[in-house]
Amino acid sequence: MAVWIQAQQLQGDALHQMQSLYGQHFPIEVRHYLSHWIESQLWDAIDLENPQEEFKAKRLLDSLIQELQNKAEHQVGEDGFLLKIKLGHYANQLKSTYDRCPLELVRCIKHILYTEQRLVREATNSSSPVGGMLDSMSQKYQQINQAFEELRLLTQDTENDLRKLQHNQEYFIIQYQESLRIQAQLSSLAALPPADRQLREPTLLSKRATVEAWLTREANTLQKYRLDLAEKHQKTLQLLRKQQTIILDDELIQWKRRQQLAGNGGPPEGGLDILQSWCEKLAETIWQNRQQIRRAEHLRQQLPIPGPIEELLNELNSTITDIISALVTSTFIIEKQPPQVLKTQTKFAATVRLLVGGKLNVHMNPPQVKATIISEQQAKALLKNENTRNDSSGEILNNNCVMEYHQTTGTLSAHFRNMSLKRIKRSDRRGAESVTEEKFTILFESQFSVGKCFLDDTVTLTFELHTLSLPVVVIVHGSQDNNATATVLWDNAFAEPGRVPFLVPDKVLWPQLCDAINMKYKAEVQSNRGLSEENLVFLAQKAFSSSSNNPDDYRSMTMTWSQFNRESLPGRNFTFWQWFDGVMELTKKHLKPHWNDGAILGFVNKQQAQDMLMSKPNGTFLLRFSDSEIGGITIAWVAENPNKRMVWNLMPYTTKDFSIRSLADRISDLNHLLFLYPDKPKDEVFSKYYTPPLSKAVDVSDFSNPDPTSGNPTYMDQGASPAPVNHHHPYNMYQNIADPILDAEGEFDLDDTMDVARHVEELLRRPVESQWGGQQS
Repeated sequence: MAVWIQAQQLQGDALHQMQSLYGQHFPIEVRHYLSHWIESQLWDAIDLENPQEEFKAKRLLDSLIQELQNKAEHQVGEDGFLLKIKLGHYANQLKSTYDRCPLELVRCIKHILYTEQRLVREATNSSSPVGGMLDSMSQKYQQINQAFEELRLLTQDTENDLRKLQHNQEYFIIQYQESLRIQAQLSSLAALPPADRQLREPTLLSKRATVEAWLTREANTLQKYRLDLAEKHQKTLQLLRKQQTIILDDELIQWKRRQQLAGNGGPPEGGLDILQSWCEKLAETIWQNRQQIRRAEHLRQQLPIPGPIEELLNELNSTITDIISALVTSTFIIEKQPPQVLKTQTKFAATVRLLVGGKLNVHMNPPQVKATIISEQQAKALLKNENTRNDSSGEILNNNCVMEYHQTTGTLSAHFRNMSLKRIKRSDRRGAESVTEEKFTILFESQFSVGKCFLDDTVTLTFELHTLSLPVVVIVHGSQDNNATATVLWDNAFAEPGRVPFLVPDKVLWPQLCDAINMKYKAEVQSNRGLSEENLVFLAQKAFSSSSNNPDDYRSMTMTWSQFNRESLPGRNFTFWQWFDGVMELTKKHLKPHWNDGAILGFVNKQQAQDMLMSKPNGTFLLRFSDSEIGGITIAWVAENPNKRMVWNLMPYTTKDFSIRSLADRISDLNHLLFLYPDKPKDEVFSKYYTPPLSKAVDVSDFSNPDPTSGNPTYMDQGASPAPVNHHHPYNMYQNIADPILDAEGEFDLDDTMDVARHVEELLRRPVESQWGGQQS
């Protein structure tokens, strides 16, 4: 069901919240008459922090205005005439408002749609007769909303009590003034004749005794009211602190954890608007209770009555100040993290946001935010409240930004769009630590004061805010990116909440690492096909130099950071991570469709490939990632040679090769490749990716030509399949596995062949006469 249809069924406070989303910035009539069009647009596809996306936003704005104008033109009749004028007016109004800032329109509509969806979801969940059907997140949200309702009722109750106290105290003061007037009359009796004094004195004494007795009782009552009110405030503050702990220490910390995992390819963190709405409710409730406590203190000062109330009010005032300070400092967050692998002299961006900024009216005097890069040691000192002011580990250009208030969304944020790390100052490294293991962080700092516009007219609170980005690894050359990414991945995956910067375990369980690299792989390759259990067993065999095929054998094994990306794999000059990252890069750039199709087995070693292929018909092949080369993939196929049936492996293809000719075209070129393992005809799998031929088809099995000067064959980059035994090969190519064109492991050595590009271009440019007399390989 369309969101707008459901939104119109909201009631009570939810309906009021929905209606408050609209105004001159976006009229509710536009939402109503263009509801289907609005909900069918891809608003989330536009990155609001990227100025280059403005042209997309402008296109949506123009389309919106065109839709409004079309809607207006189709209105007929008397009512239609008025609507036609109104819709035309709205079209002009929106164009005037957003023509110079179309991204703000996108921000506004995204906020409206998100809020409507949330309100509909909450209303649906709360009205559901079966509470058990609510998922855990909905139940949690419901508990938070119920706590807010309880806080609202408590605050309303103390407000009523405070008014009652004020009314009683005012009446007490009137009676007290009456007692003073009676006392003055008694004093004046001394000047009267004795007869008159005796006549009037008893009445006045009786009246004084009555008033003083009432004042005594009422003073005790007022004191009780004050103590009862203070106890109720204590109860409210306890619930307030508990609710704040749930939101800041649970929900906000979980959001930050999701943000950290998103850096490894996890799902988007989301949910920040909900968090802001909760934090704003906290701020509003804190404000109301703080005002009440201040008014109670004012009443105490106006009419001092001996007792413990002064100490209680001081304690309440101190507690609520601590609560609001914690709220403000904790809700200064990084909405968009800077890149965690940060290259010097390269532009980067970040966004910080104060979740309670709108509610505190901070935008009335918008504060400035400063960004500084600091080291791990400086971050530790900062969190220990040690004096590190003006300490930094480098120089960032364009590192100051004023916070801006976006009225349509109610957010206060600072968008750093053009920062650049000019230089970095590294610390002394420990032991075997490399520069790509050294962690820095971007420190964002700000300061602002809140006075009578929020709290009261006598007290001003000044807040010094700071927040740290996720760990950043600084590089100066692209070749360092691979190892820097390993440091970031390990930190994002295994950091504990509330840690000392930036401690991570030195070793983790293998299944934990599997979760991390699988998440990263799916994100990098942009595929729903992750790493299977068989793939993870292959990786475990590689990581631990094991031959076991049983996944259970690896569940309790641990992998150290050194094994992950410090020590080379046995017999290789690269680490486990470097090999795996090479696979990701190759797949992301050149093999994504084939991986998604399931055409690439990939994580199979040479012996496994041989065992799998030997039971299949000749010409059956599979694709596996090279064990010996970073970012390489090889083709293994089974065929006959003059002596015996065997499995052959091409020398690995790399990004360089696929930049010249795609994998599908290379497979098409090799006529001896017939079936993709286990038994699919290769054209059925790869033909949709073939490049249309530019000239007459060439049989690439004709891959050798006699060299007239040497009498030796000259080879192309792909060796042809060994011919069946009953075929005659004049060049007797496969008589010796130690052929110089094959490497030590039986793979074709492309370095000893002629240039790949030249051969492919020659073959595609002109037909080549077969030197084999038409004999097929």
